[in-house]
Amino acid sequence: MSLQAFDPKSQFSVSGKSFLISGATGSLGKAVAIGLAKGGAHLTLADNNLSELELLKKEIVQLGSKAEFISCWPDSPENAEKMVALAVKSFDGLDGVVITNGTNHVADIVDLHVDEWQRIMDANLRAPWLVCQAAGRRMIKAGRGGSVVILSSTRGKLGHPAGYTAYCTSKAGVDSLVRTLACEWGRHKITINAVGPTVFRSPISAWMFAEEGPGKQTRDSMLSRIPLGRLGEPEDVVGSIYFLLTPAAGFITGQTIYPDGGYTAG
Repeated sequence: MSLQAFDPKSQFSVSGKSFLISGATGSLGKAVAIGLAKGGAHLTLADNNLSELELLKKEIVQLGSKAEFISCWPDSPENAEKMVALAVKSFDGLDGVVITNGTNHVADIVDLHVDEWQRIMDANLRAPWLVCQAAGRRMIKAGRGGSVVILSSTRGKLGHPAGYTAYCTSKAGVDSLVRTLACEWGRHKITINAVGPTVFRSPISAWMFAEEGPGKQTRDSMLSRIPLGRLGEPEDVVGSIYFLLTPAAGFITGQTIYPDGGYTAG
């Protein structure tokens, strides 16, 4: 495409595209779903919270978009395949996938039980790998390319002194996964990237946004290391994911993008 033919409206559009969101009822998954729905995308929502899935579908339909859902967690190849199959069947193919599954448990390595380590690795790394496997099979066979975005974290790049050995390791694994699959999938015109935010506003992080108490102390400490001087908002992360799913990002693959206010720059 020549520069003269460049059309910003189409390059930054997701209208009519079919996307699967794994972890759709989490704080970020829901925000991504609403953002893509506002852009006219058709969405397949996957999570294990049936009542929240029903509410989210209703909200998306009210925005004028289309959505289907499946109460399913990608903890097995069979479940990952079910999610992908529904997206392909519902909207005549699959143009992209957003994977936001994840969890954490804070404990020093000397106190962390190996079962807890495995639970974190399963949610943060095994689940995305399984969704990528299932989606990759379908997208490669269809031959029309596509885009995958996985939720990582600044902690995939930076360590943490407060008992994050499992979490940091799992997110570093996500970053390596996208680099490896970028090399593997490039010939199929499938891009894959990760988005690594720092703390952003959600029900889980609400305590850090409090004006008084331990949350304020923690927030002030973090803000001293964030050049833009604020914590993240959901739209900061959604914007990055939205962009990576558009044609405008068609030459970006294997990268971890950090919507972190400059936290990883210092």
